[in-house]
Amino acid sequence: MVQSATADLLRSHGVQVTAQRIAVLRAISSAPHSTADGVHEIALDELGAISRQAVYDTLALLTEKGLVRRFQPIGSPALYEDRVGDNHHHLVCRVCGCVADVDCAVGATPCLTAADALGFEIDEAEVAYWGRCPSCAAASRPEHV
Repeated sequence: MVQSATADLLRSHGVQVTAQRIAVLRAISSAPHSTADGVHEIALDELGAISRQAVYDTLALLTEKGLVRRFQPIGSPALYEDRVGDNHHHLVCRVCGCVADVDCAVGATPCLTAADALGFEIDEAEVAYWGRCPSCAAASRPEHV
């Protein structure tokens, strides 16, 4: 993400522009599905100095403002991405832990139709598909001689 575009994006969501916030957004943009620690490493490389707490605080703010999405696959730390505003889900490899986006099933919002909503007004569904990524699946197949 170009720095001026990132600054404009922050401003458009009512967020004060700082070098730390720009670096965190750029880190998520360059490495979607990163942990807070991963975001910290990338931002640290860019800025030279940023505290882990500043990254956590920035991630919380950006999530609250709808600029990033936080999701947490079962048994994993929270992950952050900048793909927001749509109803997509994730594929998670049980072997290597890689994560990939996958669009929701066909239709307007079929994933938001629960068998019984129990009076809830549902506005988001979170689905994770678990399995093995193509590389891990191929690596586990026996070679034919």
